[in-house]
This record gives sequence, structure tokens and C-alpha cells, in this order.
Amino acid sequence: MSSLIRLLLNPIKIVPSHQQSIHLITRQPLLNKLKETLSFTSHTKSANVVGRRYCTRAYDVNTSVPKDVILYKYENPKFFRIINIFGICQFVFWTYLSHFALTSLRDAPVEQREGEELAWYEKINLGENKYRNGISIISFAIGYGILFTVWMFTLRSVRFLILRKGGRDVTLVTYGPFGHNRIMTVPLKDVSAQQPREIANVHLPLKVRNRSLFYVLDMRGEFKNTRLYDYTAGLNRHF
Repeated sequence: MSSLIRLLLNPIKIVPSHQQSIHLITRQPLLNKLKETLSFTSHTKSANVVGRRYCTRAYDVNTSVPKDVILYKYENPKFFRIINIFGICQFVFWTYLSHFALTSLRDAPVEQREGEELAWYEKINLGENKYRNGISIISFAIGYGILFTVWMFTLRSVRFLILRKGGRDVTLVTYGPFGHNRIMTVPLKDVSAQQPREIANVHLPLKVRNRSLFYVLDMRGEFKNTRLYDYTAGLNRHF
């Protein structure tokens, strides 16, 4: 016991010959661990030096491109054609229902019978002005709301995102309700990505200064030049 205490207090001290084997066995794992620690530290430092040497910084990326560069592309015109047909059909249906309710519902007062209690729905006179007008307005609002939502989603879905020559402007090519593209060119400083490209799941919203709502990049699309996108349109700017 006393030998072990002396070993812990002063491991460098030479012990008697009959205890040298114990001393060598105890010290050898410590030396091995020390060597492993020094080796790991040296490798870590060298890896950090290499990482600092080859990391990409914002000013290392040349955004002043000599010609137009496509940053993002999403080709799916069939999907937008289908949802626009759906929106138009819904608008026609609900508009017809609104017209039918306004012109066909007649005032038919409910007859109250003695000794018989009517259910709540049997007491409603759909031909009464408040019900007839209410049904007409609500039906038209539903149809118009569906069509408006479909069209706005189509007009805000980006088909091409193009960095223009010189790197100062960016062009957003979006889908149109009737198959025609809509093209808008704005300064790059007026475009802000609301999420990093790596964490966006379904859609990546882009905010354009002085424009209502967001423009969206569908993540099923293809980023043609990821690094150039990250340092141009992919930056989060505060307006």
C-alpha cells in the first residue's frame, strides 16, 4: 500500500528492483495514452489549418459573371395547367350555385302545426332574404377565393432564376395562369431568401422588395449553380 501511495505522489522516483515490474506495467499505459493524445492533437491542428486554408469566403466568390447564369430551374408546366383548370372549374361551379340561389330560392314561410315540434332545420326559410343573399354571397366568395389562391400560387412559383450579366440584377421567370411566362428583373439587393437552401423542405420563399406575398422555389427543382446562388439570391437581406 505504501509503495502505491509513493508511486501516485512521485511516479518518477525509482522503486526497488522487486517492484520494477509493477512500476513499468503501471507507467506503460500512461505513456501510450500520452502518445495517442499528442498524435490526435497534432492531427486536429493540421486538419484545422487545412480547413482554414481551403474554406470558401463570401469575397472569394466572383459574382460579377460575364454572362447570364441560370441559378435555379423548375420545369413542371403540366402541374400548373391542371391546378388552373381545377381553379376555373371551381369558380364556374360556385358562381353558378350563387346565381341559382339568388334567382331560384323562393320565400316559403314555414307552417307551424299545433302540437308538433319542428326540428331546427325545418324552421329555416331559405327563400328569406337574409338566407338567400347570404348563400349567394358565400358561394361566390368560395369560388373566387379558390381561383385567386390558385392564380397567386401560379404567379409566385419560380420557373427560372437567372443572375444577369454583371451580377447586379436577377430575373425571376414565373408561371402564368394561361401557360405564358411572366418575367421580372429586379436589383439583386432587393431579393432576400427567407431560409437557407439546405434546410428548406418543400418550398423556399424569396422576398422581393415592394412586392406583396413571397415568391417560392419548389425544392423539387434543380439548383444549377449552388455556390453562386448561396452568395447572391440565397442571402438573407433586411429591407
